[in-house]
Amino acid sequence: MSRQRSRSRSLAIQALYQWQMAGQDVGAIINHFMIEQDAKKFDTDYFSELVRGVPARLGELDLALAPCIDRALESVDPVERAILRLGAYELIEHPEIPYRVVINEAVELAKTFGAEQGHRYVNGVLDKAARTLRPLEAAARR
Repeated sequence: MSRQRSRSRSLAIQALYQWQMAGQDVGAIINHFMIEQDAKKFDTDYFSELVRGVPARLGELDLALAPCIDRALESVDPVERAILRLGAYELIEHPEIPYRVVINEAVELAKTFGAEQGHRYVNGVLDKAARTLRPLEAAARR
């Protein structure tokens, strides 16, 4: 995937974190990011889709993640929770993106924004989730 897509994910994590913590309106958060960021440096449509899609599908995403985590999702670090939800969204909504790419992008986000060993946790959870959400693709890779 392009640098612009990676940048879109990075900004989406920041926006989703803001949404999780402040409960601010998703549209207002998106508008703020569009004003503050250089639109040439990221895929604005993909950013908007992610920031709207995760809250809109929250119940489904959390249900998909629940069997893959070792505690209540609400007790997971808020940054890592946003990354896991974004990863689950991409696994479900974007089958054209290989699941390894989804996981690798999430791991990089966790290294940038998460706790010290958070990337390992994100990797493990999304790897388990991929086996359920993309069984054929995951099986072909094993």
